[in-house]
Amino acid sequence: MSVKTIAGVSVNVSEDGYLDDMNQWNEEIAKEIATEIGIELTPKHFEVINYLREKTLAKEALTIRSVGKSGIVDVKQLYVLFPKGPLKFSSKIAGIPKPTSCI
Repeated sequence: MSVKTIAGVSVNVSEDGYLDDMNQWNEEIAKEIATEIGIELTPKHFEVINYLREKTLAKEALTIRSVGKSGIVDVKQLYVLFPKGPLKFSSKIAGIPKPTSCI
């Protein structure tokens, strides 16, 4: 675990850069993480992000397939919103732990 300053806030992050405490997350942190990854967030991004946070709080396992069945986006749209690692990058931006299905 290390400390990183994101959007002017010191947060604890894992070696992969995921927030260790999802309660430290806010939308400004999400925007800065997204910018580092090369993603400009839209309202649709935030719909996905909020869905991921809700499911994580409910202790539900996340997969690309489950997000694709959420009714928010299908799998193809998820790849458009978060290219090169849709669940990996959406989870990082959402401030949740790295899903076990991500390598």
